[in-house]
Amino acid sequence: MIRIVAVLLSVAMLAACNGARDLDQAPVALGDFNLQHNIAVAPKAQKGPLSREVSKEVLVKVLTDATAERFGRYEGTRNYHFGMSVEGYVLAQPGIPLVLAPKSILIINLTVWDDAKNKKLNPKPKQITVLESLDQGPVVGSGFTKTAEEQLKNLSQNAAKAIENYLVKQNKAERWFEGE
Repeated sequence: MIRIVAVLLSVAMLAACNGARDLDQAPVALGDFNLQHNIAVAPKAQKGPLSREVSKEVLVKVLTDATAERFGRYEGTRNYHFGMSVEGYVLAQPGIPLVLAPKSILIINLTVWDDAKNKKLNPKPKQITVLESLDQGPVVGSGFTKTAEEQLKNLSQNAAKAIENYLVKQNKAERWFEGE
């Protein structure tokens, strides 16, 4: 029982973090990192149950914009590329009872490419799942207070922050961006 409560609290804390909250601060250290290409695709994007509709073009644009916003702050001399694939999403709808307070979800796969080495840093794509920020509180779902575009922007900013967290972890563990 304690484990279940700990997991639920962890998920709630992660969901509460707004991915754009720290963009006015200096970026976290990532070694000699510069994002050269930021490519997203959505050929297999699956709309989840009870989700609002959004086009694949909009999914791709909002994700690449949020990624560019976060990683454009890095000014290293070594170039890296992101390949991102939107796998699935749920954008909470309005009109669902308050009791459910549905939350929006975005699932992406990420591949990081080292330009100088001409190889993938993660041969198997890293799957990242993010929830919307809990800025509306736990009772009211974002479907009541935000448009589909606002929900998607929030999810994409959270995804970009999750990518940054993953890169920091990989750089610390495997020195991905530290040069030779």
